[in-house]
Amino acid sequence: MKTPLVPILLLVSIALIRCQSPTATQVEPHQLFTSNAVLQRGIEIPIWGTADPGGMLEIEFNKQVSQVEVDEKGQWQVNLPPMEAGGPYQMIMRGEEKTVLENIMIGDVWLASGQSNMEWPLSAQVDNYEEEIANANYPDIRLFTVYRNTSTELLNQLDSGSWQACSPETVANFSAVAYFFGREIHQDQEVPIGLLHSSWGGTTAEAWVSEPSVRKIDSFATFLDSVQADESDNLSFSEKQALQQEVIEQANTHLSQLTIPMSTEDWSTMTLPTLWEQADPPLEDFNGFVWFQKTVTLPQSYENQPLTLHLGAIDDADITWVNGQKVGETQGYNVPREYEVPPQLVKGGENTITTRVLDTGGGGGFSGPADEMYLSRNGQRLSVSIDGEWKYDQSQEGDFPDVAPYPQEPTILYNAMINPLLLYPIKGVIWYQGESNASRAQQYQTLFPLLIDDWRSQWGIGDFPFLFVQLANFNTPGSHPEDWPRLREAQLMTLSLPNTGMAVTIDIGDSTDIHPRNKQDVGYRLAQAAQKVAYGEENVHSGPIYESMRMAGDSIILTFEHVGEGLFKMPDEKLRGFEIAGEDRQFYPTQANIISDNEISIKHPSVSTPAAVRYGWYSNPDVNLYNSEGLPASPFRTDDWEVMNIES
Repeated sequence: MKTPLVPILLLVSIALIRCQSPTATQVEPHQLFTSNAVLQRGIEIPIWGTADPGGMLEIEFNKQVSQVEVDEKGQWQVNLPPMEAGGPYQMIMRGEEKTVLENIMIGDVWLASGQSNMEWPLSAQVDNYEEEIANANYPDIRLFTVYRNTSTELLNQLDSGSWQACSPETVANFSAVAYFFGREIHQDQEVPIGLLHSSWGGTTAEAWVSEPSVRKIDSFATFLDSVQADESDNLSFSEKQALQQEVIEQANTHLSQLTIPMSTEDWSTMTLPTLWEQADPPLEDFNGFVWFQKTVTLPQSYENQPLTLHLGAIDDADITWVNGQKVGETQGYNVPREYEVPPQLVKGGENTITTRVLDTGGGGGFSGPADEMYLSRNGQRLSVSIDGEWKYDQSQEGDFPDVAPYPQEPTILYNAMINPLLLYPIKGVIWYQGESNASRAQQYQTLFPLLIDDWRSQWGIGDFPFLFVQLANFNTPGSHPEDWPRLREAQLMTLSLPNTGMAVTIDIGDSTDIHPRNKQDVGYRLAQAAQKVAYGEENVHSGPIYESMRMAGDSIILTFEHVGEGLFKMPDEKLRGFEIAGEDRQFYPTQANIISDNEISIKHPSVSTPAAVRYGWYSNPDVNLYNSEGLPASPFRTDDWEVMNIES
């Protein structure tokens, strides 16, 4: 019996390849390839990096062996065939030396991006954060945070970062929304999940779009042209940050020359907690250092007893002293301050707390609630109050350079924090952003779909799922009736793109905090959308979405989709949040009635010939329409009128 020729040639070819000894030197895989990584299942997997030009490199992974020659620019890349979920695997890179990456999984990789509500970590006191962190033992969920960076040119490399297995130690400072989403998907799909987090608080959508795409909007093209034509007078965001850092470092060198506690005889008084822009009188538009000091009286029995000082969150950074001795310092506007006070510093009688706060832009000061400012001993809260009146002074240190607090220029974040990721296959994207674009909602109708199309085009792996969070309720109820509703409308309109899903959060916001702490429901609702859009499940993945309207005498009948087993409100409540108007465009708040599984009837005695209905058309509306799955209805309007009048 003759041996088939093709298998023999294949074996010879494989043997010849393996006989080429790996010679590559200075082999560096891209920063996305570390131990604990997750690689996307079901799609060809590029592995790439750098090395000295000309050498031969061998990659071995999951029984696949590939060799590649490093090109003249010092670049190399191999493409592994699609694989099923599983692991853990080793990835071995053989050059003159061997590099071994451990504990790599094949599963689903989700990119999480946006601004501060996506960036917000569990440790910043999300609901039930201590228990959530303690229970976060999910070794098959892997976490990677792309560090903040900006660039006016495309970058291929990341500054740093590594994949970490999810644990209480690694999850605390990770994106809460991304974690809660990933946990839901991991439990539902039973595959390893990689969460690739790349976000930055306060940023605009245009900062996350590539230059060729963002130039399709004339105003951004004009801005980019002006910057490129006059580079000498336009410092980059990074250069402006460097200027600020230089001033900060110079100020810090003088701290040792100060006598703390300080004399406050000529200082003013501020009631804390507050952002100093909102104080009475305010420090309007002040960026820089403000010193705060307060003296509290402790019982004699507290002498030489260890205490813990809780100051809540401080925007942006602080250094704190007790009785002239430094007890701690913290960076991060959303991080609660908690400092241990050694027993030798604690006196029976008067004790002075001194805090130097640095704000580099936006709001500055003590941003947490009053009940987060207190002293404790052995875990027990003391009755001594440390909120209320503090002395303050902003003239202790010199002028601070005026720098925008967040990078918002077109392309600046795409270049540095998205472009380096593009070869890494992903399952899809979750996105939480829009607050910084709310004043330009009409533009967002074009900009946001442009961003989605841009990313899909740049990744080159098809119309992957893109799931986003509609802005939550915020601001004083009934105020700011246009900006935020119109931004939510722009987000709702984006559902016209294929493979998109939206998590409605109009019921879980906070009137006084743009960062609502209920991130669990945000992650859950995004996961419901993913189960439908990304995984093809026949679930109720969205709250009710307005579909159509018809006239019925003096009433308007609204029809909804995504109702599950039917529209729902609590039995002892009336439907809230609906308004009706005639052709005079005068809107009247009115009662609405559910008349079928997917229909609502609306009328008002002052509107005999109705023309339009709006629901939840406020920054912080009072609404209560859900579907049978408990998912809230999206705010909407049936008109396209530019001016809204409300009959109170």
